[in-house]
Amino acid sequence: MSERSLIGAFEQLFTQRGTRNVSWIGDDCAVIRSEPYCVTSVDAIVDGVHFNLDDPRVKIADVGHKALAVALSDLAAMAAQPGEAYLSLGIPSQMSEQDVLDLAAGAEALAEATGTTIAGGDLVRSPNLFCSVTVVGWSDDPANLIGRVGARPGDAVCVSGTLGAAAAGLAVLAGAGADLPANVTANLIAAQMRPEPRFDCARDLLDAGANALIDISDGLASDAGEIASRSDVAIEIELAAIPLADGVEQIALELGRDPAQFAASGGEDFELCVCLPDQSADSVAGLTQVGRVGEGPSAISFIDSNNEPVELSGYEHRIGDEPSASAS
Repeated sequence: MSERSLIGAFEQLFTQRGTRNVSWIGDDCAVIRSEPYCVTSVDAIVDGVHFNLDDPRVKIADVGHKALAVALSDLAAMAAQPGEAYLSLGIPSQMSEQDVLDLAAGAEALAEATGTTIAGGDLVRSPNLFCSVTVVGWSDDPANLIGRVGARPGDAVCVSGTLGAAAAGLAVLAGAGADLPANVTANLIAAQMRPEPRFDCARDLLDAGANALIDISDGLASDAGEIASRSDVAIEIELAAIPLADGVEQIALELGRDPAQFAASGGEDFELCVCLPDQSADSVAGLTQVGRVGEGPSAISFIDSNNEPVELSGYEHRIGDEPSASAS
């Protein structure tokens, strides 16, 4: 395959959306008509670390979807409007041109669903497949962006959706869950490989007056702790209140883990953790209150069903460790 032929194919595959794109794929740079405030994030996923293409249940299109999804989730975590994405691929020699196009098609399908334009990127030869995605979101007013700073004592701590599915899906890919129904294991694998950035919920949370927001990428145990640290507050979470995805309890017990602790520490759910006024928590569909914000200094604590404290931590990136397919 050649870089030029792939770029030409990408021009046919990707679609410009919105009115910001003045010039895109095919020029040295994309030219974008800006809005008042630009919101930017970068994420990367690597074969053998974040996915394993040797597993036949992992499709190459899944990789394109996941690469874009984890980056877009950062925009959703600030309630920004999605705009453009720039996709850089490291391509190993064993990949065919059709493989690369299938990966790009997986990303483009999510781009269409979220109103994102894949406006450019880069292609290089690499020993392992990797995908680095830069996403750009927009906002008319920085007051309409929600960060990790701002949680207030008395706020409810809530999560969107259910937790634990992605970690359970990783366990299924490693061989767990043989006794579960096929549709349940398929959904768990999809949660691991095809997460959905929660722009829908983020917009509702903005309207509800959310004070602090983060996406659950490294596990609730780590990510709620980030809000506590940045906001200089104490957050207490009741493990029994955490909503579990279907199949998570069975997978956790099979692994000898407490299901709620497994869900709180697993990572890669890409749901949202929010701190918002107590009276607003019921106004957003799909939220579950799991805790409360107290006075600082900053701390995160987890309480089990016996009202006993539990020490938990989420996933932490260790640069330089031996790679292994893991939550990120």
